Amino acid sequence: MKPRESLSGSSDGILKIQYFIYFGVMGIFLPYFNLYCHHLGFSSFEIGSLSALRTAITIVFSIGWSIVADRYAWRKPIYVLFNFLSAAIWVFFLYIKDFSGMVIVTIFHTIFFAPLIAFIEAFAMDELGSGGGDKNRYGRIRAWGSVSFILVVAILGKISDFFSVNIIVALILAGYTIQAIFSIPMPQAKARGERFHARVREILNARTLIFLTCSFLMIFSHGTYYGFYSIHLDKLGYGTFFIGATWAVASIAEIVIMINSGRILKYVSLENVLFFSFLAATVRWCLLWRATTVSEIMIAQVLHAFTYGTFHIASILYMDLLSTGETRTLGQAVNNAVSYGLGMMAGFLLNGYLYEAYGALLFLMSACVSLVGAFVLKFLGR
Repeated sequence: MKPRESLSGSSDGILKIQYFIYFGVMGIFLPYFNLYCHHLGFSSFEIGSLSALRTAITIVFSIGWSIVADRYAWRKPIYVLFNFLSAAIWVFFLYIKDFSGMVIVTIFHTIFFAPLIAFIEAFAMDELGSGGGDKNRYGRIRAWGSVSFILVVAILGKISDFFSVNIIVALILAGYTIQAIFSIPMPQAKARGERFHARVREILNARTLIFLTCSFLMIFSHGTYYGFYSIHLDKLGYGTFFIGATWAVASIAEIVIMINSGRILKYVSLENVLFFSFLAATVRWCLLWRATTVSEIMIAQVLHAFTYGTFHIASILYMDLLSTGETRTLGQAVNNAVSYGLGMMAGFLLNGYLYEAYGALLFLMSACVSLVGAFVLKFLGR
């Protein structure tokens, strides 16, 4: 094997491990942390506010830290340091049970946790693009995160039936600690920041703005799902094992589409993949608005393959096209901040305020938002 090929294989392995751990922790956090807060007695508005606070901080600090990382080529040292700091601060969640304490710890934890996923995506684009590499391989590497997510969700759904939902805080701490240890062998950033300011000005154009607007609308439409889907199923009478199983079904569909994303992107443009993902989201939220039976819920979850799987792959690659080596971390951070930051924050706040009054009707609102996103992309994106 040639040295270049050996290095590429090693880099792929490191990236797979990072995605596996990061999204494994997400498999604990996303389905169960809000449910944990619900069991602590927090109101839906407090749950939505806590989630919105987390995403608001993500917007500011993911962009800020990414500017520093790209400008001074400090991506790796920042990434390693912030992994360890995130794990250390999470310890306080073991002892905090009141809302005001949760707010304080959330602020400090998110300051350092905010840029990590953008850094991983930038590492991936660097490594997959080196030596004339094929960035369509990204889906197969990113799929390891989805595999981890489904395994954790499935296993934890059963464990929580025996040990209660309170166990998730300790499990998240364990995940963060493992991720910090495995962050050490991550590769150095390949591009230096000598032309950073000029490159930033180059990507500030209408095409980028329209794309970011669409990303915002897509994740905003997920606000009801990420914030209150588990609680909604709990109110319908389903147990934690079934709730975890539905998240797992979504992840299975996501994995299948990610593994095959390279084939899809050979024949379908990134813009068309994004447009189809918006239409799939509209159908999915309409289904969840009326779904009460197991089959209806599962059909809606299968559509996660497109509302998240194809959308995520296409958006990461599209943002990479809009940015350059000198601004790669910042580009992914801005995309993440606008979508999973600003979009999620707006979704959590609005749903937290309205959920107790309107319940599942908010899924219909989500469908309208994703349909608007499709319109913006199709007609203004030209």
